[in-house]
Amino acid sequence: MSRPADCQILGRWRIVENDTWDDDCLDLVDPAAILFEPDGRGEFAFGCIQAGMDLEYGRTIVFFRWAGCDEGDEVTGSGSAEVTDDGALQIELSFDNADEAVLTARRE
Repeated sequence: MSRPADCQILGRWRIVENDTWDDDCLDLVDPAAILFEPDGRGEFAFGCIQAGMDLEYGRTIVFFRWAGCDEGDEVTGSGSAEVTDDGALQIELSFDNADEAVLTARRE
């Protein structure tokens, strides 16, 4: 893994699409977004889900464990985010209860 300074993913990204829920529900509570910090932490929010992340960096990919809440219920999981050829961010999100989602984000 690279040092965080080498990572192209650092910063805030706006989540614009997903493969699981209606795209309209992404901004249900707040604008859907994901944030990657250089200190190994991050956070995301979309729909009714809000979570914090612990990150491991590569140059164009980040792996993470996450924990948060979904409509007041505790949820946890893992995931990855990778820069695609068109400059978008593809986020693969796995819930520990076996649900999975793929989200697309654009740099803010």
